[in-house]
Amino acid sequence: MSTGIEIVFVLLTLSGLAYLLIALWGARSFAHFWRRRRAVGEGVAFAPSVSILKPVKGADERMYAGFVSHCVQEYAGQFELLFGVSSLDDPAVAEVERLRGEFPDCAIRLVECPERLGTSGKVSNLVQMLREARYEHVLINDSDIFVGPRYLARVMACFAEERVGMVTAPYVGRTLAGKSGVTVWSRLEALGISTDFVPGVLTARMLEGGIRFGLGSTLATTKTALAKIGGLEGLVESLADDYEMGARIAAAGLRVELSDEVVETTVPAYDFRGCWEHQMRWARSTRDSRKWGYAGLGVTYAVPWALATMLASGFALWSLSLLSLVLLARVAVALSVGVGVLRDGQVLRDLWLLPVRDLFGLAVWAWSFAGDTVVWRGERFRLRDGRLERV
Repeated sequence: MSTGIEIVFVLLTLSGLAYLLIALWGARSFAHFWRRRRAVGEGVAFAPSVSILKPVKGADERMYAGFVSHCVQEYAGQFELLFGVSSLDDPAVAEVERLRGEFPDCAIRLVECPERLGTSGKVSNLVQMLREARYEHVLINDSDIFVGPRYLARVMACFAEERVGMVTAPYVGRTLAGKSGVTVWSRLEALGISTDFVPGVLTARMLEGGIRFGLGSTLATTKTALAKIGGLEGLVESLADDYEMGARIAAAGLRVELSDEVVETTVPAYDFRGCWEHQMRWARSTRDSRKWGYAGLGVTYAVPWALATMLASGFALWSLSLLSLVLLARVAVALSVGVGVLRDGQVLRDLWLLPVRDLFGLAVWAWSFAGDTVVWRGERFRLRDGRLERV
């Protein structure tokens, strides 16, 4: 292979290696920040009343366990749980009624949201749920999110600082077994969350002096902050509504804080098509939300570039040494973030899949530029600068 191609692959590999080293630095910075804050007990006594908004549609096997985890919070303040459904015929309604029966002392309300205010049914529901929320502080998360008993206490304590307008939280993907067990595609997605996506978030946090976006696993904010960005109505056409909400709050001059409280989301037993469509929806929504950052994402896949360098050099000894160095750095990031920060034991189980995950991730990144359609809850949409148009 020509020397020119070999040089290009070497430069891409070195760029990817540099990114991995920065990601390690970002993980250390995040862990050190929260270790210091926990040591001095900043904000631990701050426990404002909060309305938890959970838009739901349909039911799955782990959803109810997630509901229960929100009812058993060790929280000094008051909180209420609001579940929003587009129709009272939704299967999730029975699960909410079951929850009310099991936790009669917990403030649980079911809100019917019949209006479709835009393309995003989820945000349409949130707009209508927010009208019913009793408290100034609100926390939004997805229906399948499972949380620990100190979740509310740790997230809401961040609002002790006056300039904080939103608190979001990292998450891990918990794989579910299908008829044939946990599929390799669900394992690849969960591995990607803990060793690719979250390291990217921590890197952005360090390089940008904080984060300026939200993660759908937790969007804690206030009605005052939402009023500053024109309410949720402006997000009804957005696919990445979580990202956009955080970006608008940051643009309004308020701080977005990334908590160290880790939550869990559910990764179904995907087949290839289901995994590919889900990854493509994530990729294209990120592409439209962070155009320049996403364009540079391709260089972060150091392992595929190191493999390409090895092939281009004809398996030269120096290219094997470079590949070994890249693999060492990649495993270090996976362990420091996936195990050290997120405490995700699945990373150890699936560590051998890292090269496969990176090859798959690079393929998704490259193909995401080939079109602008996404599949969401069985419906096909076209993306236009982050806004959804039904196909």
